[in-house]
Amino acid sequence: MRLLLVEDTRDLAEATQARFEREGIACDLAGTVAAAEDCLAVQRYDVIVLDINLPDGTGTELLARLRARGARVPVLMLTANFSVEDRVGSLNLGADDYLVKPFDHRELEARVRALWRREQGQKGGEQRLGGLVWDAGARLLRVGDTPVALTRRELSLFDMLARQPGTVLSKERLFEGLYTFDEADVGLNAVELYVARLRKKLAPGGVRIETQRGIGYRLVADG
Repeated sequence: MRLLLVEDTRDLAEATQARFEREGIACDLAGTVAAAEDCLAVQRYDVIVLDINLPDGTGTELLARLRARGARVPVLMLTANFSVEDRVGSLNLGADDYLVKPFDHRELEARVRALWRREQGQKGGEQRLGGLVWDAGARLLRVGDTPVALTRRELSLFDMLARQPGTVLSKERLFEGLYTFDEADVGLNAVELYVARLRKKLAPGGVRIETQRGIGYRLVADG
């Protein structure tokens, strides 16, 4: 998942980014409306977490422009204001959810994942692929009752492929879901490395990652 966090309180933004990245969510930071627009001009995001009060404008103004352009990306608003008007106004402008500061990072992460699943038409619960059982909500992959040990980026890579089994995803799309702008020194070949590692761990479950040369990769379950 690739997420944009628009928040001008630096300590909060960096702590939230670190939490997301520990959970395998690639998170870009923007501290102003202008910086957020710059990110949105060059990158597609799965979810946006958007503070309302920003140094050069408001998150609600940015939200209104996004919806006016036809952007459907799920948006969760952050607000320090408890007023019903503030929250209802954001929802009426097209926000998908909101969270009042201060918040628990676990709740923010859960809400972000729920928005992502909803946008992709998927609910919680277990998904079976060959001999594998994938619980996206719990971020747990098993062969039968035995957990498969995956790193956070291996989990993110598997999650992207498992959401569209049989569909070829380009190396560029997978890279975007794994790395942020702050990791610009990482090359596309890093995707090949993680694919190779993941292949070995999926083999006991009868699931393969096929390479479509020059196009990308797809997840295929045997049997």
